Amino acid sequence: MTQSTDAPPHDGVSIAHDALVAFTAEVFADRGVPGHRARTAAEALVHGDLTGLASHGLANLTRLYLPALDAGRIDAGAEPEKITDTGAAVLLDGRRSLGLWAATEALELAADRAGETGIALVTMRDATHFGCAGYHTARIARRGMVAVLASNCGRQRIARPPGGRAAMLGTNPLSVAAPAGDRPPYVLDMSTTVVPTGKVRVAARAGETIPPGWLEDAEGRPVTDPRALDTGEGFLRWLGGDPVTGAYKGYGLGLMVEVLAALVPGAGLGPAPEALTGDGRPSGRDDDIGLTALVLAPGALRPGPDFLADAGGLFGALLDCPPLDPARPVDYPGRPEERTAEQRRAHGVPLSADAHAELTALAAERGLAFPGAVAR
Repeated sequence: MTQSTDAPPHDGVSIAHDALVAFTAEVFADRGVPGHRARTAAEALVHGDLTGLASHGLANLTRLYLPALDAGRIDAGAEPEKITDTGAAVLLDGRRSLGLWAATEALELAADRAGETGIALVTMRDATHFGCAGYHTARIARRGMVAVLASNCGRQRIARPPGGRAAMLGTNPLSVAAPAGDRPPYVLDMSTTVVPTGKVRVAARAGETIPPGWLEDAEGRPVTDPRALDTGEGFLRWLGGDPVTGAYKGYGLGLMVEVLAALVPGAGLGPAPEALTGDGRPSGRDDDIGLTALVLAPGALRPGPDFLADAGGLFGALLDCPPLDPARPVDYPGRPEERTAEQRRAHGVPLSADAHAELTALAAERGLAFPGAVAR
């Protein structure tokens, strides 16, 4: 979720944000992604490191996106195909296009339509992983609109229904963003499981344990070894934790995303008969992802300045709420990330020593120039 950020690296270097985006765009272009798409994809990916959500940032370049491009699971040059267009609603076939770019295109199309109709929906099947959902929705909030982006995980199954033995669903992320007056936009970006897989894998790469409550074993007992996720011995838990403390709410939200993002466009479904044919461990791959982008344009329904003034009042009132601890004032999702982004735009985006070594090795392998470090 956007309320928390990954811990900053204790070693390594800092790289200027614009230089890091330019390098990442070169990497995508080197794999055949057209120039303007490569730039959008790079901005979306580096957004994770910029805002402190490194589990969804450049760590995934060599682990997720480049292998998927090389294997053909992502088609670098694919153009999404319009299947149905009713005016206020569009169905697209993503054709395995790069999700880091295609998700923004879907939301921008919905925003353009919503500006005329007040509301518009763009839904897509055969999509691919798109990084931080909040990057895409925040762009629309800065246009004065409210954006919703939901995505299932295709046919990847890593979480079990409460009381069930077989993994049936993915993390099924959901983001909502809205203007907040003259403040940074409200940006909720969350998995419907207690944490996304990226956070678990960050801990695994660092050789750290994870808190009880993130993973459980086949019998529902806590697992603190993050490697259990990828060995199939650990299952992600739903938001709410145990059934008595609200797991059914997280599970219900996960199913809501599956319906909105995959059932509606006809994308790959997690809950499918093949999920019941194995031993219940996590199964499938995140192919044929479904996403749904919904945009509301309040300015098409009532005077835009009135809406923005009310938004400023809403979030301003929250910030004025007396805190329990004066050292920890009340905040709202999106604002802490924007503060982190401002600091890192000014002083550089921190990369761990391992991440820096990995990216410089990639640059050398492909004959690209990796940007130098920012002086501390």
